[in-house]
Amino acid sequence: MKVLQVCAEIFPLLKTGGLADVAGALPAALTAAGAEPRVLLPGFAPILDGLKNADHVADLAPHGAVPGARLLYGELPAAQAWAYVIDAPALYLRDGGPYADAHQQPYADNHLRFARLGWAAAELAAGADAYWRPAVVHAHDWHAGLAPACLRAGPAAAVPSLYTVHNLAYQGQFDARHFAELGLPPGFFNVHGLEAYGQLNFMKAGLYFADRLSTVSPSYAHEIQQPEQGMGLDGLLAARAGVLHGILNGVDDTVWNPATDAHIAAPFSADKPAGKARCKADLQARLGLAADARALLFIVVSRLTEQKGLPLVLGVVDEIVARGGQFALLGEGDAVLQAAFTALAARHPGRVAVQLGYDEAQAHRLIAGADVIMVPSRFEPCGLTQLYGLAYGTLPLVRRVGGLADTVTDAALENLADGSATGFVFETFDTAGLRAGIRRAFALADMRGQWRRVQRQAMRQHHDWAQAAHAYLDLYRLMTHER
Repeated sequence: MKVLQVCAEIFPLLKTGGLADVAGALPAALTAAGAEPRVLLPGFAPILDGLKNADHVADLAPHGAVPGARLLYGELPAAQAWAYVIDAPALYLRDGGPYADAHQQPYADNHLRFARLGWAAAELAAGADAYWRPAVVHAHDWHAGLAPACLRAGPAAAVPSLYTVHNLAYQGQFDARHFAELGLPPGFFNVHGLEAYGQLNFMKAGLYFADRLSTVSPSYAHEIQQPEQGMGLDGLLAARAGVLHGILNGVDDTVWNPATDAHIAAPFSADKPAGKARCKADLQARLGLAADARALLFIVVSRLTEQKGLPLVLGVVDEIVARGGQFALLGEGDAVLQAAFTALAARHPGRVAVQLGYDEAQAHRLIAGADVIMVPSRFEPCGLTQLYGLAYGTLPLVRRVGGLADTVTDAALENLADGSATGFVFETFDTAGLRAGIRRAFALADMRGQWRRVQRQAMRQHHDWAQAAHAYLDLYRLMTHER
């Protein structure tokens, strides 16, 4: 089955979050499952640089104020994918990031930049490439939210689409006046379309016009139908519950595998765990932490936002240190949080280390060398870092929400007894809940035999992309049958 994946970034060429990991892993998994996927991406500089043996496939026409573009096709060897790339330098080649400038201000024409992505998907579905036409269009997150609407508005209206929500908090909202620039029929801007609370909303376009919907964990699929986590779209999601599916993300074990990871100090596995101690010693040395094999090392690898529970973490680091533990953070984001974590590191030299920014190799070293990875999110569609933690025997400390609830089993007595425990889970989104999880981590660490058993159980979990790919393929077949 020919499947067009529509997204804005792809690992390892361009990554701002977990979406890139999904986009980078899913094509190969779909190919292994028997599909024929291709990826459609904006022509950001890293993507153009990674495109090899590119051919000019078509000239894409303008739509309203959405400019035309050249459509290229070639191979992305680093991502193991074949891709269409929209060559539009005025839209995509800028000095800042893919979505915002160097001052973190969103580009004023983002509605046009990502409308171009949606229209390109529709044009491919209509036959822009005479040699390959998708049977299904699979659009990811708000950047591709317009693709299902563009399909409905053009000659490819018979091609079914799946729209996947990776994080409902980021919806692609714009002033209503910009709708007239998108080239869509006037009737598409109303409550039964792209309008949400008086604004133009790209995510709502995907949720309303796609044939079927998915999100990245079963629990999150349920949670977003409720007001607390529905971000204003819970009514629409509840109305479409019959076509909403929760499919867990996977881990690409060609990238995240402690037995083969070239970034870490020593290989290790569930059956041969000795290398993990070397990874911890190496990490402590790199971070300037005290060389103490017995110190329980907690880490955070995350965007620094309130959603990720980072204000809660700020409230417990002193307690971790007081108990003899260590703490390290890798991430960037909110300036207030960055300053607060930097101050913590200054207050606890040798016990707390903070690295601002994102460094892929350092993320691997942190997850390989730490004892506990903290993901105390307010909401979490799926979460990937806790899956990486499981794979590397770095026990996740998570809140029971979204994909975290679906992937981590708490080290409660009954779960320790039956061997199912893989980490620490707390309930309430507050410092008291997180502190309780930390206390249980220290208590388990004092029982070395139990800790090693939980570690082995965590590392034996299988969250691979094959299962997700087969679930998506089943959805694609269902959609084509329904049409």
